[in-house]
Amino acid sequence: MKAQQLLNERVPQGADAFAELRVYRVPSSVSGSTHLHKYSLALIVRGVCVLRYDNEAGKGDHKHIGDVQTPYSFTTPAALIADFWRDADLLKELK
Repeated sequence: MKAQQLLNERVPQGADAFAELRVYRVPSSVSGSTHLHKYSLALIVRGVCVLRYDNEAGKGDHKHIGDVQTPYSFTTPAALIADFWRDADLLKELK
């Protein structure tokens, strides 16, 4: 089985920002993760990534808020997307 794209979209977030969301179902788990999904969700503001959720090979599931990286407990793609938008909304409120 090849990787199956579940989500690939770029969502404008005002004049100077956008979110890019990519989620794939993969045939085997990414090193460091225990599920069959590969993902990268990012919020870019004025050319700077201010929020990113990903499961880079070897690092497993984690998120970046600014320069701070913390573990993330992946459960489902739907929960991942909801968690990302919740953090994105919180960051927007801090502006």
